Formats: sequence, C-alpha cells, structure tokens
Amino acid sequence: MRVDVRALGACNRLAEQGAEQAAGALSDLTGTDLAVEVTGASVASGEDLAEAFTGRESIGVSVGLRGGLDGEAVLAFDAANVDALLSLLPGGASMERSAVTEVGNIALGGFLDGWANYLGKAIDMTPPRYFEADGAAVLPDGALAGDGVFLFESRLDATTTDLDFSIYMLPDSGPFRDLIVGKTAPAATAGAEGAGDGAAGEAGTTAVPYESLSTFASLAKRGSANAADNIAMMTGLETTVDVSRLRFVPLADVPAEVGVEPHAGTVFELQGEPSGYLAILFEEESAATIAAAMLPSEPDEPLGGMAENALCELGNVMTSGFIDGWANVLGTSISHSPPEFVHDIGSSTISPLVAKLSRRQDYGFVIDAAIQTEGVQARCDVYALPDERELARALDRLSET
Repeated sequence: MRVDVRALGACNRLAEQGAEQAAGALSDLTGTDLAVEVTGASVASGEDLAEAFTGRESIGVSVGLRGGLDGEAVLAFDAANVDALLSLLPGGASMERSAVTEVGNIALGGFLDGWANYLGKAIDMTPPRYFEADGAAVLPDGALAGDGVFLFESRLDATTTDLDFSIYMLPDSGPFRDLIVGKTAPAATAGAEGAGDGAAGEAGTTAVPYESLSTFASLAKRGSANAADNIAMMTGLETTVDVSRLRFVPLADVPAEVGVEPHAGTVFELQGEPSGYLAILFEEESAATIAAAMLPSEPDEPLGGMAENALCELGNVMTSGFIDGWANVLGTSISHSPPEFVHDIGSSTISPLVAKLSRRQDYGFVIDAAIQTEGVQARCDVYALPDERELARALDRLSET
C-alpha cells in the first residue's frame, strides 16, 4: 500500500475541522471557550504508543466506529482536570460518570460529522463507554498490537479554565485505506470545504510505501536513542528518550507546539536526501543545567559564551547520532551545517525553519523526541523537519530493497 501524502493531508484537515466542531459543541455545553491547539497524524508502533502514554491517568469515553469509517474514537481528560469539567455542568459533581459520558458523546459526534459529510456515508457510533485508565489503556487493545498504526490526535485547550483534553481516532483499514491512497480524496466535497485541496490525483503527488513509512518511524526512535547516548557520553548523566514519534502535521502548527516559554539550543540545516532542518531545543533552565554539567567550572553567565559553546558541541554530536542511522538505512548521504545557537521564545526559534520549508510544502513529517537526563532536571525536544518529496524518494528506494 502506498500512502498519498496529499490525501493524508486532506484527512488531517478533516480531523482538525472535526476537532473544531467538537470544541464548538463543548463550548455551548459548558459556557467555556475552547480552542484546538494542534491536530496531527502519528505513525507509531504499539510499543511507541505505550511509552508515549506512560504515566498518564485519564478519564473519558470511547466509541466504536462502523459504516463509512471503521475503527475507534476516544475522548480523554487528564484525571486531574475532571473536577474542572464537572464544575461547569449542571449537576455534574453528583453525576460524574453520566456527565462525562454525555460530554464525550456530544464531542465525538461533532468530531465525526465532518468525516461523514466528506465520505458521503453515515458513520455509526457504538454506545459510549466510560473509562478510567492508566497509561495506554486509554487506547483500544488493537492499537498496541500492530507494528505501525495511524493515530489522529487533536488537543483542545480551554481559554479560561484548566480543561485540556484530547481526542484520538484510530481508523482501521478499508475505507480509510482508500482515503490515504487517494482513491476517494481528489477534491473537496460539500461539508468539508477545503479539506481536499490538492489531495490526490494531480501531477507531482507524493506517495510513499506504508511499510517504509513505518520503518522510518522506527528510525526516528533509533535516532533519538543515539542522541540520548551522546548526551550521556558527554555529560556523564544517565539519559533516556521519553517520547519519539513520527507525526504528520500542518507545518504552520509546529511553532505553537513549541510554545512561548524561553528556549535555548541549536538549529541545523540538513543536506543530502532527505534535506531539511533539525532543531534541538532545551527549556532555558534545562539548557543552563546541561551546559554547566559539561563545563569544568561554573560559567560566568548561565547561557553566556562558554555555555553556548558547550551546547553547540552537544548539538553536533546529537545531530550526528540522529542522521547517521537514517543515511545508513536509507542508503543516502546526509550532512549537516555547523550549529546555529538560538536563545529565544520557543515558537520564535522554530518559525524561521517552518517558513523556509513551507515554500515547498504545507504539511510535514515531524520527528519529535523528549530526552530526559537523570539526576538533574533537564529535558530537550528534538524537531526534525525533512523535505517531504526527498523523504518520499528515499523511502521509495528503501521499499525496493
């Protein structure tokens, strides 16, 4: 099976529109403004998903999908936020289970309406099932059994109260497979205006073998582990990768994901196939902590010249750890520019990279990893932004071998 990248972009747009409809329905129900933070499609193995959800405690609702689209959809609140939700609903505190079930039913119904309109087929929902779950138990069992699954994730945020939650959709094969190979996504249809802009069927369409895409998701994880090993080697601090996933997102959404907190780190331009950009960003305090661990004495300034040099050196070895594995498996040559030190709010560090890549594409495969050091509170996020068409060519060759 070959995944049409533009058709996948159309599906991602549908998920975003569905999340906006869900936000509107819940805003009417709770009287609280809700905004869609980000929507993206992840390609991840069951093991990756299990790791990504480790430590989470969730309360929410799941439904099965039948008809126009088969699979599962889940609405999950962080368990710590449920009291905030119940306080907004009439009788909510005394009707916790039924109140959460009703909220989930309304939100998921709104989320799926756009997909049904686009497909021109009804999507039947099974009765909502209330759950309280730890970790990846929030997802259906089948999601953790495969070598590579698509997961659509939308995060919504309440502007006036602590009420963040996520909607997950795990489509089965069949109708969804037809969508992502471009058979039913040549153009927008009524009810999903703009969703199919430039979807499949036009010259220059980028299609990649699904098996190779799953392989590249595994490479993302391996590259993250190599980068973590390099941190441990240079700092003497035990280092682990908390999350590493390959996600397909609108490039315009990436800066908002990084946020407005101050960050420091390094940015690289990649040359070869695939080319693109890679950013290694620490929150400001973490950057100072890591730099101090690498230096023989306390720097005069937490992120002054000595610390900057240390972070650039660290960025070099981390980037090499990331891309060497890609080049070996993809059978290509990939090099990187000298490190460019950045120290600014997070969104400002990533926006120039997105702007350059956006000249060629609207969506991108983003590799993000959270790397945690033990013994000190330091965390960094790695954002890899490969050129979509060059990545497709490399993955195509990989499938042939």
